[in-house]
Amino acid sequence: MIPMVDLKGQYLAIKDEIDAGLLQALEKTQFILGPNVQAFERETAEYLGAEHAIAVASGTDALHLGLIAAGIQPGDEIITTPFTFIATAEAIRYVGATPVFVDIDPDTFNIDLAKTAAAITERTRALLPVHLFGQPVDMQAVGALAQKHGLSVIEDCAQSFGAAVGQRKTGTIGAVGAFSFFPSKNLGGFGDGGLITTNSTPMAEHLRVLRNHGSWKQYHHSEIGFNSRLDELQAVILRAKLKYIDQYNDSRRRVAHRYTSALKEMTDITPPHEDGIGRHVYHQYTLLSERRDQIMQALRGNDIACAVYYPIPLHRQEVFAEACQGVELPVAEAVTAQCLSLPIFPEMTDEQVDTVIGVISKTVT
Repeated sequence: MIPMVDLKGQYLAIKDEIDAGLLQALEKTQFILGPNVQAFERETAEYLGAEHAIAVASGTDALHLGLIAAGIQPGDEIITTPFTFIATAEAIRYVGATPVFVDIDPDTFNIDLAKTAAAITERTRALLPVHLFGQPVDMQAVGALAQKHGLSVIEDCAQSFGAAVGQRKTGTIGAVGAFSFFPSKNLGGFGDGGLITTNSTPMAEHLRVLRNHGSWKQYHHSEIGFNSRLDELQAVILRAKLKYIDQYNDSRRRVAHRYTSALKEMTDITPPHEDGIGRHVYHQYTLLSERRDQIMQALRGNDIACAVYYPIPLHRQEVFAEACQGVELPVAEAVTAQCLSLPIFPEMTDEQVDTVIGVISKTVT
């Protein structure tokens, strides 16, 4: 069996380090906003090049609280992509704002910036690009567009920890960056977890209040906040893995490039495209094929995992059906009909990659 991700293998490789840290944390019994959470915030801020990093309970919470801190109000419009996990749009709805979906680039699958510019109205308050599958959006172009129209930029970095545009890591270019530490992510915990980055000290202070029941001092509450704190044990695990994140991402790129070298020669297969604007860290390796279902059947028949991320674009989801009546986003709809994600994880061997390639080759030739 070749899985989509080998969480056990990654754990076993650094088991002694993780286990020792967990035992130490259990002995200290400081489980809420303890020393490991504080250290993890410092270490991630330093790694990413952000002034501030605020750990929260999930990637969805990171988006939600980030939007609040960015001043998004009910009735505001936020332009984003329909080709993403629903958390991106959920967070916009949580604050009473309206997600405005625009089509995607057919090569990168990231938001189409020309269509983004055309969608800006007097009600638009922010742009919310998603660095999908680990490929960074052209943040220089996003920043220029936002500056021209006086808009905030909130980066959805749930799939791009360690990706960079030039010398800047994703999550440090907009006003706010939102990260997820769901177990399968490039930097994943053993449960849910998230992080918000910002270079604004006032915004960081506000985020720390928001995550802790609106409290700036014990039993003093300045606003209605949330219970959204990364727990101490997750921080131990994430601190251990953070030391290896560049190695993990390099290994993902090794796997991806081995796939692409072979798949680009096959008919009916379009491998993922690296646009060269940023450093892709391949949270997912997602190809396109009109023979997707046939390939899926062959892979699963050979005990090889695969998945469709994502089968239904957000503007076609039931929850947005009424608001998106008449919305046509043909590129996103075409991509969701053909996309297929293959196994990719740092511990994946060349032999495993070649096995996957061999099954696909026999299927399409």
